[in-house]
This record gives sequence, structure tokens and C-alpha cells, in this order.
Amino acid sequence: MIQYRKGYKYQLAYTAVFKTRIRPSVDIITEFIRLYTDGTLILMSGYAWDGASGPTIDTKTSMRGALIHDAFYQLMRQGHLSLEFRQDVDDEFLRYLLLDGMWSVRANLWHRSVHRWAASAANPKHRKKILRAP
Repeated sequence: MIQYRKGYKYQLAYTAVFKTRIRPSVDIITEFIRLYTDGTLILMSGYAWDGASGPTIDTKTSMRGALIHDAFYQLMRQGHLSLEFRQDVDDEFLRYLLLDGMWSVRANLWHRSVHRWAASAANPKHRKKILRAP
């Protein structure tokens, strides 16, 4: 028997390091995500995420923002990062979209949409289920 999770489109080929404005009171270390009190976010090689959600397409200007946002929401869903960080996480998403050259109108629309509609994705009740086969 195998155990797995579904719902991922992308997987990091190499470890990625980001300087963020999200600063937890203690370091958070999981198998694929590390978030340090100075805001350094490290996503380990093999980390999987689903790209941009909703009625949109993934583009080069959305990949880093979606990756970082998904990692932070995963930390909130797993109870490692307080839901109080959600607004700051959504703002960090916008910052990376703009840094990567997304048209500001599109980036701001995504930011507003994520903040309005994505609360459930950060909720611990919505952890990805472990599936089994055969």
C-alpha cells in the first residue's frame, strides 16, 4: 500500500530561499518548509505546490508569489503559523507578484481575491487528506 496526497502541480527542483516580512516568534521547521524569526523562508527541494488558484493561469510573474503564499498557508493550515499572519501573508503575496513584474492591476486584483476568498485554505480544518492505494 502507498500513502499520498493529491492536488499539486509543481515541485521544486532545488531548495529556494526568500527574505520575507513574516516573522514568527519562534523558528518553524517542517520537512519541506523552514521559517525563521528573521523572516527567512526556506523551501526545500521536493516541496510541492499547486500554483495560482481560481479562474486564472500560471505565468512566470505568478510562480514565486503563489509558491510562497502556498507555503505560508500550509504552515497556517498545519497550525505552525498563527492565522493572525494571514493579512501579512497576503500582502507578501502581492509584494512578490509586483517584484516579479506582474501588471499592477492584475496583481492587486489577485491580492483582493485571495484575501476575500482564500481564508478556508489557511484553516486547519482543510488539511490535505492522506489517500491510500490500492
